[in-house]
Amino acid sequence: MAEAPDVAGAIAARVRGGRLDRRWTLDEMAQRCGVSRRMLVNIERGSTNPSIGTLLRIAEALGVGLPWLVDVVRPPSLSVTRGGTAPALWEGLSGGRGLLVAGSEGPDVIELWDWTLAPGERHESTAHTEGTHELILVLEGRVELTVGTSAEVLATGDSASFAGDLPHAYAHVDPAEGSARFVLSVLQPTHRSVRATTTSREPGHGSSASSPS
Repeated sequence: MAEAPDVAGAIAARVRGGRLDRRWTLDEMAQRCGVSRRMLVNIERGSTNPSIGTLLRIAEALGVGLPWLVDVVRPPSLSVTRGGTAPALWEGLSGGRGLLVAGSEGPDVIELWDWTLAPGERHESTAHTEGTHELILVLEGRVELTVGTSAEVLATGDSASFAGDLPHAYAHVDPAEGSARFVLSVLQPTHRSVRATTTSREPGHGSSASSPS
């Protein structure tokens, strides 16, 4: 059986490498991404598991996609993620998990997630960058999807599309039921302003980072 990757180690290497490629100090990077210097130090040491929100802020500051940051993207035209090897970027208190199972390179990034929510669990997400769009399909149980001020309960087989650039949340709605499971696809376009500031860091321009958040 394939082993799960060292997620913290992969993130540590990518964050530190991305920062050094751009010749940013820890203080400068902290200011750019809105994450404390102490948190960045711990991330680069691989001694902490940052939240999805923190990772998204770092990815946006670096001008890359979340899949690149957690080392999901692979160069070949066909990339397979074997069962049990996808990084868990969220873990609930009752056993729920958010797995980033696949992702694309930029400039526009696509993420594919496999989510499980245990009874009583809820995951809240801040608004992503402008133009982000998400698709959800419930595979098991029922999930309450909240987007902005709107909320809908999705049962097994239900699907929805929604604006990811609004605050949103996924919640297990019936404590008497077992775990709820859903797949989530996220399309996050890279804005021209970001592309312009990261062009010099793309492969062939003095950096090992791809330019896919």
